[in-house]
Amino acid sequence: MSRTILNRLHSAALALFASAFAPAALADWALNMPVGVTEVSKEVYGLHMLILGVCVAIAIVVFGVMIVSIFLHRKSRGVEPAQFYHSTKAEIIWTVIPIIILIAMAVPAAEGLIKVEDTRNADMTVKVTGYQWRWHYDYLDHDIGFYSTLDRESNQARRVNSGTDPFSVENYLLEVDHPLVVPVGAKVRLLLTAADVLHAWWVPDLAVKKDAIPGYINEAWFKADVPGIYRGQCAELCGRDHGFMPVVVHVLERDEYDAWLVEQTTDKVASPENVAATRKL
Repeated sequence: MSRTILNRLHSAALALFASAFAPAALADWALNMPVGVTEVSKEVYGLHMLILGVCVAIAIVVFGVMIVSIFLHRKSRGVEPAQFYHSTKAEIIWTVIPIIILIAMAVPAAEGLIKVEDTRNADMTVKVTGYQWRWHYDYLDHDIGFYSTLDRESNQARRVNSGTDPFSVENYLLEVDHPLVVPVGAKVRLLLTAADVLHAWWVPDLAVKKDAIPGYINEAWFKADVPGIYRGQCAELCGRDHGFMPVVVHVLERDEYDAWLVEQTTDKVASPENVAATRKL
């Protein structure tokens, strides 16, 4: 009997190990930041990896010297400690080298920050307003505006004793009824604000994370190079339903985006009936 139990435990452990290291599971266990689909996101990722490499190299050198020194100069080998308390040369070295490293890291970081904040020459402008707990998008170049709220399936599944299994809902808590839609290759300028409390519009694949502050306008921008659906969330603790305020961006080919524009102008998403229904969620 005990052998049977051990065999079952062994099989279960193997199954758990296999599932944990399956490609899908590894995708969910991603430890690094995404590369993204914009030029800025790729530069941010490259800068991140550069700084990480510098930190790792410094750690290897520092801890390597410490470990070798401890090993070679331990008491059991009969090594006598040096009798000095000050070294001008050592202090100059460990001051100058970090300064050089910091300057070397500051140059690409400053270039990246300048690019992140450069919203000039945008192809389109969208005003993003945060509400508890939804977003409102105003296309300032067109007569289009609509609310973007957590989709009904996720909204139903998140409720206690709803009878809906959250694992059965695709993109649970990361889907909305009306996403932000933009064309591929267009520089999109975002004007971010809020109507009630502090929010933050965050989409990792677009390298955009910006606070939406009541009474204040923040600027951000992105230019997606690859069509697709990119998801994010509100990144500020904006109240009890903070976790139910996703951001979804659809990046379409130019002809698909033009067709979407025509559809919006003929059948407004932000009709009074839809706005009222959104507020009831």
